[in-house]
Amino acid sequence: MDRRSFLKTSALGGSAAAATALAAPAYAQGKRTLTMVTTWGRGLAGVFDAAQRVADSVTAMTDGQLTVEVKAAGELVGAFEVFDAVTAGQADMYHGADYYFVGQHPAFAFFTAVPFGMTAQELANWYYMDGGMELHHELGELFGIKSFLAGNTGAQAGGWYRKEINGPEDFNGLKFRMPGLGGEALGKLGASVQNLPGSEVYQALASGAIDGTEWIGPWADEKAGFQEITKFYYTAGFHEPGAGLSVATNLEVFNSLTPAQQKIIEIACAETHQWNLAQFLANNGAALQRLQSAGVKVLSFPDSVWDAMGNAAKETLEGNRDGDLYDKIYDSAFASMRSSSGWIEASEGTYRAQRDRVLG
Repeated sequence: MDRRSFLKTSALGGSAAAATALAAPAYAQGKRTLTMVTTWGRGLAGVFDAAQRVADSVTAMTDGQLTVEVKAAGELVGAFEVFDAVTAGQADMYHGADYYFVGQHPAFAFFTAVPFGMTAQELANWYYMDGGMELHHELGELFGIKSFLAGNTGAQAGGWYRKEINGPEDFNGLKFRMPGLGGEALGKLGASVQNLPGSEVYQALASGAIDGTEWIGPWADEKAGFQEITKFYYTAGFHEPGAGLSVATNLEVFNSLTPAQQKIIEIACAETHQWNLAQFLANNGAALQRLQSAGVKVLSFPDSVWDAMGNAAKETLEGNRDGDLYDKIYDSAFASMRSSSGWIEASEGTYRAQRDRVLG
């Protein structure tokens, strides 16, 4: 039996036992504090805000019956240790980007972003209307967690570089920070891909440990200070066209809550998903202007790079097929994306082009 099959069998059995044992909620009465660990350094623009938003909303909507205490990366466990902390019961819930956990299962990437995947609106359409949330639950429950989308960065920038990228050969040997399946695809172009927590990226770039990095977009990148180190900034990337953030609660903990408390967590996460997307998009335009005023050179990748990235993305996405849940999630996500994209392009796409032409 392979590791994934073993995890599936054992986790499902454990979840069933836990659900039986906790049929009568153990915490139906009295106040309770839940500990939320995060993949974010305290104060990281946008992403830590989303974690705090969920926590504050749950606390407020339960009238303090549930208090969510947020721990930044390193305060209880490290940024990339939050998944194991929650599945082991060391913490009650995490907020993070699920593509950090592709080592547990590559399908987690779909609930953040995959290369050449869904925009923020397409992700929301799939998640809330086309079965994505149910698949997120199905995947999480293999590991003893209950998961919900809880934030979105919108389309992310292609990143910061010490030199211009004129062709796919410029990635060969480049030490570049990029997590998830996007990082796996970039590695196929010869890059030496690093996966670093957000709070460590500035120092790695400043010290020369990496040659370049993606982070989020103009507002968060400006707050991180990358413009102090390099001036070459690519504003469109292939790797995260609408990156979702997630909250996952230990399944036994989630099942111990009242139905009302469970619904409050779901609603707090959904509201944060929309609020966080607006936060990023409302701030990015002015931040990009400030970066340009500070001497940052705003660039776009040439078509030859996009073509190479596309081929690498296809190879990566197909290479992770497992004949099981990954395939189920892959097929569902891309079917929804194609359906949504057709109408969005025919309606909003045409309107935006005409609006920009008419208004100048």
